[in-house]
Amino acid sequence: MARALGLAAVTALVAAPWILPPYHLTLLLPALGYSIALLGLNLLFGTTGLLSFGHALFVALGAYTAAVMTTHLGIKAFELVLAAAAGVAAVVAVPVGLLCVRYVKIYFGMLTLAFGMLFYSFLYKFYTLTGGDEGIRVGRPTLLGQAFEDLDKVAFLTGPFYYYALGLLGLAALGMHRIVTSPFGLCLRAVRENPDKAGSLAVGVRSYRLAAFVVAAVFGAVGGTLLAVPTGLADPLLAYWTHSGNLVFMLLLGGFEHFLGPLVGAVVFIFLQDQVMSLTPYWRFVFGVILAVVVIFFPRGLMGLLAPRARAA
Repeated sequence: MARALGLAAVTALVAAPWILPPYHLTLLLPALGYSIALLGLNLLFGTTGLLSFGHALFVALGAYTAAVMTTHLGIKAFELVLAAAAGVAAVVAVPVGLLCVRYVKIYFGMLTLAFGMLFYSFLYKFYTLTGGDEGIRVGRPTLLGQAFEDLDKVAFLTGPFYYYALGLLGLAALGMHRIVTSPFGLCLRAVRENPDKAGSLAVGVRSYRLAAFVVAAVFGAVGGTLLAVPTGLADPLLAYWTHSGNLVFMLLLGGFEHFLGPLVGAVVFIFLQDQVMSLTPYWRFVFGVILAVVVIFFPRGLMGLLAPRARAA
């Protein structure tokens, strides 16, 4: 069942440019970026048992890295942007993670929230470096050395960039699947289930939590670079606590127990938000009701509805 669902999802995403109008394709683009970021967040929460309320810090870090490189440094190669974003996220995640992984449960969540808000304040206040509330413009990158200068912005985003982002999501998903099914992933689950017993078996609990934190940060930054290109802007709101809340909402909506949960949650969230915002100015209230319904009646998310069938298969 899981393979069938995965194959159906891949087929639908590959065929989307031939089926969907450009507007809906531009909605899919942030869903692809969020999916990569959520793969990392799910490693931290679903596999390691640590819920971060500041994961947007690394999403914003990836977006600002893309902005600085394409606008200030004139580096357009998106491959270099991705590598730089991943490297910067890893460097930042190590000291932040060393402090955060000393704690668990709500204390870990509040510490990550605090660091996220510190970064938001830095982006907002240091105008000369970050552009303040105006942010920094993100230039149009080259993909695999190709500039696609003959395409306008919409054609570029719904054509080459869409398939580039989809391919990147595929690589990220394969990499994350390899991580969670490896001995490293098994150790993370042992740390989640019983850290004391895992420690007695010579598993470095804090070291494994830190490694998961760094990997999640890298995935978050890579997802952030994909979010910045369609909008053409990196702004402080990407690091705000409500953005971290949206990431957690997407994860709960899709289902953190299922590997495809992040993808489903991101896609449903983006399209649902677009529809609700077009119907009422009180869309945040509606989203709050939806989140309450999901937590109460579908605690395993949308993918959890198919879990019994998947086990039977």
